[in-house]
Amino acid sequence: MAYDRYVAICHPLRYSFLMRPKVCAFMVAGTWLGALFNAVVHGTYTLNLPYCASREINLFFCDFPALLKLVCADTSHYENGIYVSGVVFLLVPISAIMASYSQIFSTVSRLKSNLGMRKALATCSSHMIVLSLFYGTAIFKYLLPKAYHTAEQDEVVTVFYTIITPMLNPLIYSLRNKDVGGALRKVLGK
Repeated sequence: MAYDRYVAICHPLRYSFLMRPKVCAFMVAGTWLGALFNAVVHGTYTLNLPYCASREINLFFCDFPALLKLVCADTSHYENGIYVSGVVFLLVPISAIMASYSQIFSTVSRLKSNLGMRKALATCSSHMIVLSLFYGTAIFKYLLPKAYHTAEQDEVVTVFYTIITPMLNPLIYSLRNKDVGGALRKVLGK
């Protein structure tokens, strides 16, 4: 979405070329294959670890860091692998997205029309909110050292990025619709 908006705002005349179906298919396939590779590597490694502690996970779903607490071997190398994976799959994409939005904001700031500036910022704001919610909580969970958060905080953060953020997506994206915004203002009494 960030690349699409970058092309639409910064290069509107070349949009149909830069966002042709082949490019879109390549971006989707790359994303899916990268996620699949990450899941297969972590899943395979985790399944081959020796488990000797209680088989009860203190989390509502089976997550790799939660499983590591049940392992009776040294997992420091694997924890470093999770950190590297977090950098590759969290920090690299959010950095590319932020670079894209920086270019958008730079282009928008040079616009002479306030209406054009507002439209461009409104187009990007909902995506930025969703990105902040998802990446912020995922970075907290997977990249911060364990000493900076408790198991209870991990549970709350996990619920946030796996349930609350996806649940809020339709609401956040639909608030740009005048009918939905009007209905929400009516419900809130404004």
